[in-house]
Amino acid sequence: MACSFRYHKLGTGFNPNTLDKQKERQKGLPKQVFEADEMPDSSSYQDDQDDLKRRSMSIDDTPRGSWACSIFDLKNSLPDALLPHLLDRAPNEEIDRHNEDQRKANRHRELFALHPALDEEEPVERHCVPEVPKEHFGQRLLVKCLSLKFEIEIEPIFASLALYDVKEKKKISENFFFDLNSEQTKAMLRPHIQTAAISTLARSAIFSITYPSQDVFLVIKLEKVLQQGDIGECAEPYMVFKESDAAKNKEKLEKLRGQSEQFCQRLGRYRMPFAWTAIHLMNIVNSAGSLERDTELEMSLSERKGSWSERRNSSIMGRRSLERTTSGDESCSLTGFRPATLTITNFFKQEGDRLSDEDLYKFLADMRRPSSVLRRLRPITAQLKLDISPAPENPHYCLTPDLLQVKPYPDSRVRPTREILEFPARDVYVPNTIYRNLLYVNPQSLNFANRQGSARNITVKVQFMNGEDPSNAMPVIFGKSSCADFYKEAYTAVVYHNRSPDFHDEIKIKLPASLSDHHHILFTFYHVSCQQKQNTPLETPVGYTWIPMLQNGRLRTGHFCLPVSLEKPPQSYSVLSPDVPLPGMKWVDNHRGVFNVEVVAVSTIHTQDQYLDKFFALVHALDEHMFPVRIGDMRIMENNLETELKSSIAALNSSQLEPIVRFLHLLLDKLVLLVVRPPVIAGQIVNLGQACFEVMASIVNRLHKYLDTNQDMHGRNSLLSSYIHYVFRLPSTDPNSPSPGPGGLGGSVHYATMARSAVRPASLNLNRSRSLSNSNPDISGTPTSPDDEVRSIIGSKAMERCGNRMSSHTESASFLQTLTGRLPTKKLFHEELALQWVVSSGSVREGALQQAWFFFELMVKSIIHHLYFTDRLESPRKNRFPERFMDDITALVSTIAGDIVSRFQKDLELVERLNMSLAFFLNDLLSVMDRGFVFSLIRAYWKQVSTKLYALQNPTLESLRLDFLRIVCSHEHYVTLNLPCSLLTPPASPSPSVSSATSQSSGFSTHVQDQKIANMFELSVPFREQHYLAGLVLSELSVILDPDNEGMFGLHKKVVSVVHNLLSSHDSDPRYADPEVKARVAMLYLPLISIVMEALPQLHDFTESHNQWGRPGGPQGAAVGTSGEETEGEGNSMISQTVAMAIAGTSTASPMSRPSSFLLNSQASRQHGSFSAESSRSLLICLLWVLKNADELVLQKWFTDLSVSQLNRLLDLLYLCVSCFEYKGKKAFERMNSLTFKKSKDMKAKLEEAILGSIGARQEMVRRSRGQLERSPSGSAFGSQENLRWRKDMTHWRQNSEKMDKSHRSVRTRAELEHEALIDGNLATEANLIILDTLEIIVQTASVTESKESILGGVLKVLLHSMACNQSALYLQHCFATQRALVSKFPELLFEEETEQCADLCLRLLRSCSSSISTIRSHASASLYLLMRQNFEIGNNFARVKMQVTMSLSSLVGTSQNFNEEFLRRSLKTILTYAEEDLELRETTFPDQVQDLVFNLHMILSDTVKMKEHQEDPEMLIDLMYRIAKGYQTSPDLRLTWLQNMAGKHSERNNHAEAAQCLVHSAALVAEYLSMLEDRKYLPVGCVTFQNISSNVLEESAVSDDVVSPDEEGICSGKYFTEIGLVGLLEQAAASFSMAGMYEAVNEVYKVLIPIHEANRDAKKLATIHGKLQEAFGKIVHQSTGWERMFGTYFRVGFYGTKFGDLDEQEFVYKEPAITKLAEISHRLEGFYGERFGEDQVEVIKDSNPVDKCKLDPNKAFIQITYVEPYFDTYEMKDRITYFDKNYNLRRFVYCTPFTLDGRAHGDLHEQFKRKTILTTSHAFPYIKTRINIIHKEEIISTPIEVAIEDMQKKTQELAFATHQDPADAKMLQMVLQGSVGTTVNQGPLEVAQVFLSEIPSDPKLYRHHNKLRLCFKDFTKRCEDALRKNKSLIGPDQKEYQRELERNYHRLKEALQPLINRKIPQLYKPVLQVNSHRDSFSRMSLRKLDI
Repeated sequence: MACSFRYHKLGTGFNPNTLDKQKERQKGLPKQVFEADEMPDSSSYQDDQDDLKRRSMSIDDTPRGSWACSIFDLKNSLPDALLPHLLDRAPNEEIDRHNEDQRKANRHRELFALHPALDEEEPVERHCVPEVPKEHFGQRLLVKCLSLKFEIEIEPIFASLALYDVKEKKKISENFFFDLNSEQTKAMLRPHIQTAAISTLARSAIFSITYPSQDVFLVIKLEKVLQQGDIGECAEPYMVFKESDAAKNKEKLEKLRGQSEQFCQRLGRYRMPFAWTAIHLMNIVNSAGSLERDTELEMSLSERKGSWSERRNSSIMGRRSLERTTSGDESCSLTGFRPATLTITNFFKQEGDRLSDEDLYKFLADMRRPSSVLRRLRPITAQLKLDISPAPENPHYCLTPDLLQVKPYPDSRVRPTREILEFPARDVYVPNTIYRNLLYVNPQSLNFANRQGSARNITVKVQFMNGEDPSNAMPVIFGKSSCADFYKEAYTAVVYHNRSPDFHDEIKIKLPASLSDHHHILFTFYHVSCQQKQNTPLETPVGYTWIPMLQNGRLRTGHFCLPVSLEKPPQSYSVLSPDVPLPGMKWVDNHRGVFNVEVVAVSTIHTQDQYLDKFFALVHALDEHMFPVRIGDMRIMENNLETELKSSIAALNSSQLEPIVRFLHLLLDKLVLLVVRPPVIAGQIVNLGQACFEVMASIVNRLHKYLDTNQDMHGRNSLLSSYIHYVFRLPSTDPNSPSPGPGGLGGSVHYATMARSAVRPASLNLNRSRSLSNSNPDISGTPTSPDDEVRSIIGSKAMERCGNRMSSHTESASFLQTLTGRLPTKKLFHEELALQWVVSSGSVREGALQQAWFFFELMVKSIIHHLYFTDRLESPRKNRFPERFMDDITALVSTIAGDIVSRFQKDLELVERLNMSLAFFLNDLLSVMDRGFVFSLIRAYWKQVSTKLYALQNPTLESLRLDFLRIVCSHEHYVTLNLPCSLLTPPASPSPSVSSATSQSSGFSTHVQDQKIANMFELSVPFREQHYLAGLVLSELSVILDPDNEGMFGLHKKVVSVVHNLLSSHDSDPRYADPEVKARVAMLYLPLISIVMEALPQLHDFTESHNQWGRPGGPQGAAVGTSGEETEGEGNSMISQTVAMAIAGTSTASPMSRPSSFLLNSQASRQHGSFSAESSRSLLICLLWVLKNADELVLQKWFTDLSVSQLNRLLDLLYLCVSCFEYKGKKAFERMNSLTFKKSKDMKAKLEEAILGSIGARQEMVRRSRGQLERSPSGSAFGSQENLRWRKDMTHWRQNSEKMDKSHRSVRTRAELEHEALIDGNLATEANLIILDTLEIIVQTASVTESKESILGGVLKVLLHSMACNQSALYLQHCFATQRALVSKFPELLFEEETEQCADLCLRLLRSCSSSISTIRSHASASLYLLMRQNFEIGNNFARVKMQVTMSLSSLVGTSQNFNEEFLRRSLKTILTYAEEDLELRETTFPDQVQDLVFNLHMILSDTVKMKEHQEDPEMLIDLMYRIAKGYQTSPDLRLTWLQNMAGKHSERNNHAEAAQCLVHSAALVAEYLSMLEDRKYLPVGCVTFQNISSNVLEESAVSDDVVSPDEEGICSGKYFTEIGLVGLLEQAAASFSMAGMYEAVNEVYKVLIPIHEANRDAKKLATIHGKLQEAFGKIVHQSTGWERMFGTYFRVGFYGTKFGDLDEQEFVYKEPAITKLAEISHRLEGFYGERFGEDQVEVIKDSNPVDKCKLDPNKAFIQITYVEPYFDTYEMKDRITYFDKNYNLRRFVYCTPFTLDGRAHGDLHEQFKRKTILTTSHAFPYIKTRINIIHKEEIISTPIEVAIEDMQKKTQELAFATHQDPADAKMLQMVLQGSVGTTVNQGPLEVAQVFLSEIPSDPKLYRHHNKLRLCFKDFTKRCEDALRKNKSLIGPDQKEYQRELERNYHRLKEALQPLINRKIPQLYKPVLQVNSHRDSFSRMSLRKLDI
């Protein structure tokens, strides 16, 4: 046997890539090291940065020129390890070989183990193994009875438990009897009790509830020994006495105990009802779920409160718990609640007249009402403790209802747990799998009212008799508690003194297996005398009646109302019913029915269904040849047997579904038997094939229709599939052989009773061999050929069974004999089945189609059995089956294919199932029939579907065909089946035997036999013929991926997953583990490469979404602030992406922007992303698998044949693969995790599917079932469409649902994340290595082709792209090795052709040189060094590399946010070391040049590092960028880049004016160089032209001696140094000015632009420009006041303190956004520096006085901030007229500081001085930065009187403004007036006048001021008057009083001022009078007066 278990089931149907299996395959993966993961967390990184900031704040630690210290740093740093033999010159071939060996070592074998399985609903080819048929249980509940205590303990009390469903009014379980009496109490009954059997001592029971609901109650009934007196009397002591009073009532209790002992002695055999109570089960379950484990629940009915409550720990539950009702079955699950301990404290006394079940239901219904009648009753107080919990999976010591032990049962002496039989509330559909034959007799009531004589204390004795003699009573009545297992009689409980009692007893009887006519139940009625009287017997018989068990051979059950006879029944009464009036008998009440009794059978022997009974009886009669047959009242003779048999078969349809299901296995077996062995009736063979086929079809459809909940995803009813899988066997056909199997009637019942776990074999005759068809889970291997497999299944199963069985009722020997005995069959079941199906028509055919799977699977199983039994498994397949059968199969397949094609639009649901069933059938046939024949069947199907598709492009049909194909291809020998027949080694062998002596790969042709290589790579006819199935799969793929095939794109995901699935299963298949074999398998898929190449334009573009740290954005700086792909908002603590090619950044179009050649130009219009990301990824992984496993030589030959454009397309494909499988990084996984990572369903695909309607009925059904559609009332026996619902929530979905849970579980564990990252890392590494391998093959191919440049360019592009992505150290090592080899083979590629690629390569290498992982660094430095060396050797000058490296470095440092200069420094040192050790070039200038370059790089590095330190400080950052840009003054390209970077930074912070300035500077720079290059009149002449826009722009003029001439190579080569570039810059500048609101500047910019456009006659552009100008001037007009545009607020900021480094004692003017308050900037700066130095270290100086450094604390940092205003001299004001003029080109600012001479800031009016400080900045605002150094300061001091004059002038202006404002504003006017004339105004005008005008100043210098102030006051009063007049005209009547008040105040003020205003200073005139004559003086005075 061993050899045949060599393979596991390897078809994709059985080899699902489940999570666990993936995990298994992923064991032992190496951890790939990724730099992305090595990076420190941003938080800790930040801290280091902050330390750095604190340490070095100075911009100018070292001026740019001072190399000394940086070189010192460099010289002292350590290099990384050097690569050995790097400098040796080895031949290229050798290098390649070495690289390849390195690459191929330790590779991961299975690519798919690294790729997560596709997220599919459930693969269509997966057949779930049906569950083993087993006994049915509902939800199981374990109830343990712990203790029962009453207030007094005087006698034994017996209890029983049972479940009742109030709504259904049904008792839903049998009784569980238990007693909790103490040993001493039990002893009172000693004479009556035999030794108790252990089974009756159980105190715990397991109840099963199939339909839990809110209406289930657990009812506890108590009985006690019969005693004199009615129940009330007997219960009285229990209610009266309290346990606490035991001592007090000692005598009474003794007396009671004595009485009890007497009754026990005498009446111990009889019982009386005593008390009862009930528990609402769902309350317990629900509340137990909500509180702590093992909570105590108390239930009491207290008299005082009169409230019924169920208390849990002092009534958390509150009073209403039992009243709580909920409708419906919500929250009725019993599986997961917490165990609860209940204490029941109240029992209700049984009312003697309310014993019936009817009464009980009323009580229970009443109990749920809040105002329960029961409340009013007086309770019996007691304590019953119960534990209720969900039953464990496999409880120990369990007894079935039949008292059989269930394993595990370690010890027979332990007190058992009883399983309590359920009487389900509604039908349960489960086939019988165990033997059970029980009868329950429930006496209900007796009416002896009309019987003469004494009969009051009545008990009924029940006996099960097998004859009429009293000794014939059988010991089959189950005992109750603490007694024997079985008794011969049972007594009902007595109701005292009641002539017509009700009973509530349940008597359980074990029926004998075969019953005769003499078996009957005998009831004897006794009167029991309770009082002991002289010569009165204990019991007196008062009546008899009986029930015969069989009636016409059928079991009698149901309700009976029997007459009762007064005397013993006569002889042979038992065959008659008591209803028959026997002569001479006396009956109670004239033979009327007076005794009601119910008999219920629970039996797996008696069908209790007339139709089934009849059918089985007839079949039995045929078996036994017993005629005539009695059935019911008929006697059937042999001659009419045939018609009866046929009609009984047809009548099976009429029987109830429940019995049909229960006896399903037997029924189907019998039908099969009748087909195979047609009965001989009266000498004629009667053919019943058709009748049986019809009734099978109908039964199968009934099951499907009504039991739609238990179906698997293929719509297979689980009852039927498990029948086929485990039960069905070909019956033995020798009529005389003893048939243990489904042959005889008795045969079907040998079900063993075994452990209940799911693996419990259902019985011996359930032979599980549904071999080879896709549902056999535990065939542990695929044997060498399908035929061995069949043999092994049948053989091994038989053996297994014997080993497995536990207690069987069958001899296994005969079973084996049937299996192996060769039996001549009259008819073969499969042939008959095929025949009947082919000839069927109408509704029968429809029925068979509906459930085609059933018949197909039966047929397959039958075929296999037949081959096995007839020893044909060895025979060649061609001779196995008769022609006739083959023809039937062909016809069947062809008509079914026809149905699929013709009906898929109408009955999609049916067709979907049919299609799958057919596919599974053909898959199975491939294992047993000739494969050529099966292929012809597949071809027939294919043809029909293709023809239809040709006529009608329908995605649904295509989708069906895909499912079909996928299922057929899931065959375990799929690969072998694909090999061309001619190659099969032993030609006779029916199936290519893979493991035959010819070694594993014998099935594969060892050489590609001179087939044209191209044929292998294209879906050519020869390819399809030789690899039939693979050909079909690939053609489907190419058809659906065809972009012209519009309708099909909803199927992309589906078809891709077919391929993915196949490859994934080959990948993990141990048969193909050997690389050579895998290469042969890969050959089947070579055409996949070209199919994917064709589909390239439709694939999801992974390169776009993908955002990468070292990867600058699109065309560099094209529009400032918009960058190609980098729109990543988060985490860029570094200079933003827009500043992309930062520091020395290339001004050339960034090498990073993806060259548009990514898409072949032919395909310029890319139909974008018609493919979802998920499908694209799957398709690409399939492609990589083929590339990985295919034979390299074959690939190479094919590549050689490809055209250049095809090769380029292949390269584009690889480029895409690189992005697709890029490592996401641990951080990404964590981020996804924190976002409650849900597996993104491919929404796009879903949407498309929905739109295209190709969603497929299967999913549709699944969806509908979730919505639970209502069943439609219509529908024939064959479920019409609506009645078919498919449900997916079956058990077989466990594994799948687990997968879903996984993805929905919001947060995954650390370990899972680690694991995911590990897998992703290995996948990324492996995928990239495969790409690298392929590139190497392409390079070898390309080196011999003529157009190698473009191909090598493409190769390089892919290489560079892969370096740009997140890669593991392992991959980069190999990648750099390949890159070095490439450069050394084709140096001209880089240095002559593509500048872009050289730049790109430099950037990538540098990026890796700064990696934190040393291996990456050492490889990258080696590559970089060799690159320089190569460049040098080609042209003895490596200017190109030098320039590119410099630029790359700047851009790198600028864009990478966590860049570590330390690592880069080491790499630079490594390069230096190589240069020093390179002996060959020692004599050349090369080492010096390298050293120069390295030093220069180091310089840039230090500079840029500083930028990084200041990334948080925008001003400092801009200053640094400014400085770096200044440093590049001589290198226009780089300066331009930096200006653009600054513009970008400004735009980000909304400093549009500054951004515009940067752009203007850029334009000026370009203009300078353009004017050198070409002299064009219309172009601006250098910067001078731009003077009007900004006076700062002259600094761009190129006049210094070190200016590079623009003709030199690589200088001014950027795209901006062109006319178009210039225009672009200017347009951007205009746009920025416009955003800043500086429309006047827009005009100036356009003045430069217009001439250029005019010269180019570009009317369109001019139109646009003038449009924009009109807009700009329009806005100027509208916003003339300037209030609408705020241009900025200015502050002087001074820094003091050594902490600031070089900012110490520096003063700047800061330009802040308009309307910034002093507090805001103060807060911002204080916060910012506080964070840097510590909050207690920073102080803001509150005044604006000059700072004296000596007085400050040297350990603190001080900031002084003052608000300043633009300052203009009077002459300037003439030019600065508009608001814009006053806010543009500002270089001077002013602020005022009040002071007094004694040092205080403020004093009285006469001592208040004011200082005005005027500041001049180095450049005019707005400039390219927002803070400018102050270069000059001057101060003006005003005396107190001058201060007063200014104040008064200001007040007067305010008044004038308010008065003349238009429109008038009363509020404003009143405010100003109030401030001027209000009496309360402190230091108001009056006080000023009194201080300065009351006396003539003593100092003549002040005369003029005095006079000026006097005149000011004159003007002031005049203005006040105007204002008052104006106000009067504005106010309403309500303000009249206010106006008067103001006027009064005004007059007061005027009077007070009058003398002061009129006093003139005579001295002003004195000197004049002396010199001149009077007349002169007079005339002068008059002039003066006039002046005044």
